[in-house]
Amino acid sequence: MKRTRASVIVAWVLGALVIGLLLELALAAAGRSIVLPPSSLALALVLCAIVVFALAWPIRKSTRGALDGKPRKPVNPFMAVRVAALAKASAYSGALLLGAAGGLGLYLLTRSVVPAVASVWLTIGMAFGAAILLASGLVAEHFCTLPPDDDEDSKRGEVRA
Repeated sequence: MKRTRASVIVAWVLGALVIGLLLELALAAAGRSIVLPPSSLALALVLCAIVVFALAWPIRKSTRGALDGKPRKPVNPFMAVRVAALAKASAYSGALLLGAAGGLGLYLLTRSVVPAVASVWLTIGMAFGAAILLASGLVAEHFCTLPPDDDEDSKRGEVRA
């Protein structure tokens, strides 16, 4: 696995922003109620980010050594690949949800009628939780990469397998 590039994340965010905005416009044009995120979504996204980070931390300690100077423990390669895949999925999910929250917020703030304050705060909470999930996924993915070797033949940015 290769590390996630910033251009891919930006593309996912922008794509989800456009889809979220168009979905809101289509629902409003059809006379249906618009999509608003539930109040528990922001908390759920932050909890998912904490779980991803907590799963990646032991791998980081094993690949880069503990801070207290103790010797490194061997890394289970299957666990490292699973956590790296979870981290990449979390980064993509966070990017999609961040873009969707941006589309919802853009729709709410461009209406001539002032939206309810609660709906704006729910959308801001969704964007905040998605940004935390995105950052946690990228950091966890970084934790699962091999540290640079002394050899010049090794590839940097490879996920430990």
